[in-house]
Amino acid sequence: MRLNKSIRTVRVGLAAAMLSAIGAMLAPNADAAALQGQLSVRPLTPQEKKDYVLPTAQGASGLSTVGIGQPAYIDALINRTIAQSNIIGVTWTITSQPVGSTATLSTSPLGATVPPYKMADRVAYQVAGRTVLRPDVTGIYTVSALIQTADSGQTNVSQTITAGTYMGLNTCALCHSGGLIAPNKVAPWSQTAHATFLTRAIDGAESDHYGKNCISCHTLGYDVNTNSINGGFDDVATTLGWTFPTVLTNGNWAAMPAALKNLSNIQCENCHGPGSQHAFGLGDKTKISVSYAAGDCAQCHDSKPNHIRSAEWNNSRHAIATRTPSGPSRINCVRCHTAGGFNGYIENASVNAGKTNTYTTNTVYEAISCAACHDPHDAKNPHQLRAGTNYVWAAGETIVGLGSSALCYECHHARNNAGEQNIANFALGKPTWGGGSSFGVHDSPQADMIEGKNAINYGKDIPSGSHRKAVEGVCVGCHMQPVATTDPDYGKVGGHTFGMSYTTIVGGVTNVHDKVDVCVKCHGEIEDFNLVRKDYNGDGTIEGVQAEVQGLLSKLSTLLPNSTYRADGNYVADGLVKASASAKTNWPAKFLKAGFNLGFVTADASKGIHNTPYAVGLLKASIADLTGDANQDGIPDSWQIQYFGSATSASAAPNANPSGDGVPNWLKFGLGIDPTVKGVVLPDGVVWANAGKVGGNAATNIVQIYKAAEVVYNTEVGKTYQLQAISSLDGGWKNIGSPVAGTGNAVSLVTPTRVNGQQFYRVQITP
Repeated sequence: MRLNKSIRTVRVGLAAAMLSAIGAMLAPNADAAALQGQLSVRPLTPQEKKDYVLPTAQGASGLSTVGIGQPAYIDALINRTIAQSNIIGVTWTITSQPVGSTATLSTSPLGATVPPYKMADRVAYQVAGRTVLRPDVTGIYTVSALIQTADSGQTNVSQTITAGTYMGLNTCALCHSGGLIAPNKVAPWSQTAHATFLTRAIDGAESDHYGKNCISCHTLGYDVNTNSINGGFDDVATTLGWTFPTVLTNGNWAAMPAALKNLSNIQCENCHGPGSQHAFGLGDKTKISVSYAAGDCAQCHDSKPNHIRSAEWNNSRHAIATRTPSGPSRINCVRCHTAGGFNGYIENASVNAGKTNTYTTNTVYEAISCAACHDPHDAKNPHQLRAGTNYVWAAGETIVGLGSSALCYECHHARNNAGEQNIANFALGKPTWGGGSSFGVHDSPQADMIEGKNAINYGKDIPSGSHRKAVEGVCVGCHMQPVATTDPDYGKVGGHTFGMSYTTIVGGVTNVHDKVDVCVKCHGEIEDFNLVRKDYNGDGTIEGVQAEVQGLLSKLSTLLPNSTYRADGNYVADGLVKASASAKTNWPAKFLKAGFNLGFVTADASKGIHNTPYAVGLLKASIADLTGDANQDGIPDSWQIQYFGSATSASAAPNANPSGDGVPNWLKFGLGIDPTVKGVVLPDGVVWANAGKVGGNAATNIVQIYKAAEVVYNTEVGKTYQLQAISSLDGGWKNIGSPVAGTGNAVSLVTPTRVNGQQFYRVQITP
């Protein structure tokens, strides 16, 4: 009995262990990363075929609507923090397909080294597996994937693919030329360069070297795969016997058969996929693709050195716009954080005086892609941008003459109205913008900064710099400066990267490279943006503008309360540098105003370069309001005005000695001494001064000021330092104070010298 019981116990234990192992495969570990599995239909661009050495692979748009015989490259994506060793595998299945289809899944030509296509996906996801579907008949296909991991569980995800044939412009125009059925897209599209590119090219109006190898991007459904019989341009051309003209001359287009003209130029189905199922489904929107993904454009606009926009954009911050402000609950955020949300916003911006987003319904995440800024259907604005050349502030003021930068202003502004209103609403717990009642400036108020508007100016006329008027194109003039493909900085800055600097790490050292080419025509031969101008922060050292502005930011932050602020009268400033203001509704107005300006200048992120006078003026005004020291010289303006009539006169300067007794103003201010009363200098080095305080008793207002020396020395961690002094070099050295342990910082010690008019100092270092 005991033996049987013992054996049974072992067996149960083994079974439990086996179930536990299986469970570990099927269910996520509590400490493991979330799986976040999904399927993505991936484009394959001309440049990628070069970069990943895939010369025979067929290109793809990345749309979920594809032509018969054309590839749908499908990636299974999971959380990128999951270790590769924890990925068990992906099991692919076609779970549904049209009647008569014998299509199967095949191995993707994209190897393990090819990353996800979208730059935003690369930040969050990794590829767990890949497959390819080539539909063989029209209809709906569903591809499913079982993704299994060792520690993060498993998931079953699916992707629908619509396979169709190409119908051409004439069919699309039946519904999309206006009327009650659908908006008129054909008429405005017909004015774009896309609409007539092949027309112009084969007539010789584009270039003298245009050839038959160019037309794959300028016609519908053109491919060289013999199994791709889908009504595309190549199929119809073969049927009609049409060949590419040997001479590019006027009349080639006119001679082209009407059936081919219907499939020519860059038109609807180039970007939306073949439309047969959509058309036969009486406009069923689920059977056609509407995509804001950059890959839709990159299927043609990604082939260096002539087509460089996609390569530049891939290195932009727009390509990796944060995913957080998207989804159904973030309707007020998607207007600037997703391509579809921005499109919905900009189409209605002119009728939305308060700029509150109440009409955007597309909350699905997509980075700020080509189609976010450029309207593929409309050429009324330069470069087919979605905005004109003017911008209207939330308060109703119109800013004119911005050119292409008017589009930048639509998102790169504070979105919190003017500072005074923001603070007033915040203190009362009222909404400060469309998305809530948070304090301060929303991210990226570059438009406000460069225009010199909407911060707290304390009733002063704070000047603005010349960039707004001097830089042609405003934002675009600098951030989209052209960079040649032969330039080492190409793809890192300028153009559609929208960047002005980039970093490299060499040997563990981070280096910042500023692209100053566009700056030198006004500022001369400079190497970076940190131009040396003035001692704006008043520390006695003239540093670069960005360093000076950072100094002012740090100084202002030390004057602000931290998150533990008390409103009961016991508050004492901690004097610590803070990255941001931890504002509370019970903060006095002076702190809220200064905190708003701190956030305003910080969120602009240029550290004064966009508008140096305005940034410096805001910070100085804020510091002055908290300290009473507007000129930032360390002495309250009221004290200087009391004795000298002005805070900026030469006699009021901190190091001035207007009374002639050798004691500077800064020391007399600290001791409460009247700076206009001359002290008496005695032979032993002691200065007697009558303090002369207003309302004070002259008999007791006597101060003795002794001579002293400040000794400063640098230290290193792990070493000990002993300061020593001697009045004559033939005497013995005496220790001054106790030994000091090195911290890596400088040490300052003030020692009296009134007894010995002559002193020598040294520092002994051990070891």
